[in-house]
Amino acid sequence: MATWKTLLLQDSASPLMEQLSFFHDHTLMILVIITVLVGQLLFTLFFNKFSHRFLLEGQLIEIIWTILPAITLIFIALPSLRLLYILDEVNNPLITVKSIGHQWYWSYEYSDFKNIEFDSYMTPVNSLKPFEFRLLDVDNRMVIPYESQIRLLVTALDVIHSWTVPSLGVKIDATPGRLNQVSLSSNRTGLFYGQCSEICGANHSFMPIVIESISPKHFMKWISDTKES
Repeated sequence: MATWKTLLLQDSASPLMEQLSFFHDHTLMILVIITVLVGQLLFTLFFNKFSHRFLLEGQLIEIIWTILPAITLIFIALPSLRLLYILDEVNNPLITVKSIGHQWYWSYEYSDFKNIEFDSYMTPVNSLKPFEFRLLDVDNRMVIPYESQIRLLVTALDVIHSWTVPSLGVKIDATPGRLNQVSLSSNRTGLFYGQCSEICGANHSFMPIVIESISPKHFMKWISDTKES
C-alpha cells in the first residue's frame, strides 16, 4: 500500500499491474531521453551564437525533427494499445462479484453464491484496532481467491463513483444505470487497499476499498461461514 514516503507506483500484486509498471518505465525512459536531447540542444543554442543559423535555415534538420517525434509516438502507442486491449479482456472468470457504489460506501454481491451480499463501510477512527489503517480499513472486506480470474461488475445507485485498487491495476467507473465489467486477479495473498477515485460528494474521501486475497481453500471456507451467518 502507499505510505507518506511512496514516490513511485505501488508494488504490483497482479499481472495487469506488472504490465502497467513495465509500460510506465518504458515511457519514462523515452521521456528522459527526449528531455536530455532537448536540454542539450537548448544549452548549445544558448552558448553558441552561430549554431542557430543552421537550425533555422537547414532543411535536413526540419526533416529530422519531424520524423523523430513520429517514430517516438509509435514506440509509445503500440505498447499502449496492446495493454489497453489486455485490460479489457475477461477470460473464463472463476467467480463474479458485483460492486455497487453508494453515498458513501460500497456494497458487494457474490452472484455465483446465494445469499452472499454485504455493505462495506469505512471503520470509524475510534473503532480502529492497533494494526488497522485510518481512513483505509473497512468493516467488511471483499474476499477473493488468489491466482484466480475474477470478473467484477461495477455500478452505482446515486452518483458516479470509481472503484480503484492501485496495486491490482484496476480503476473502473461506477455509473448509475450502467453495468461496467473488469477482470482482476492477484498473484499473492494479502490486503490491498483502494478508494473511490471520483469526486462523489461531501464524504467522497471516506469510502475506501479493501480486498482480502486468500487461498482458494480458505475462500470456500469463508463462503460457507458467510452463508451460515
